[in-house]
Amino acid sequence: MNNSRNFEILYAEDNPSDAELTMRGFKKRNLFNRIAHVRDGEEALDFLFCRGRFADRDVNEVPLFVLLDLKMPKVDGLEVLKAMKADNKLKLVPVIMLTSSSEEKDIVESYELGVNSYIVKPVEFEKLITTVTEIGQYWCIVNKSVI
Repeated sequence: MNNSRNFEILYAEDNPSDAELTMRGFKKRNLFNRIAHVRDGEEALDFLFCRGRFADRDVNEVPLFVLLDLKMPKVDGLEVLKAMKADNKLKLVPVIMLTSSSEEKDIVESYELGVNSYIVKPVEFEKLITTVTEIGQYWCIVNKSVI
């Protein structure tokens, strides 16, 4: 179990504005030491499986949790989720879908594939900051992880 505060979060988001606001929300609370932001699902998979520009990353280090957008270029969030849940090392890493989609089919499919939480992004800045802060507090402090 990871008892230290020296953990990494993987954040996959292709929208630069949403990414900036979310990163600001996490940093505001100093909930983590490192956050890796990737801009599409292909980069997320490269990070998770230590390939491409992440080939030098320690394969034994897994993120404390993954914050994943559903609709991303190259590879969507559902494909990233499927790959994670099919991998013995990554299947226990919590995945939080943070997306603008409130379509029932997206929610159902995400849970069927093993997402731990599905959150629709608030459109107002302050609500987004509050939501991100609550996500960070829960997954970094309150939740007891086996990772």
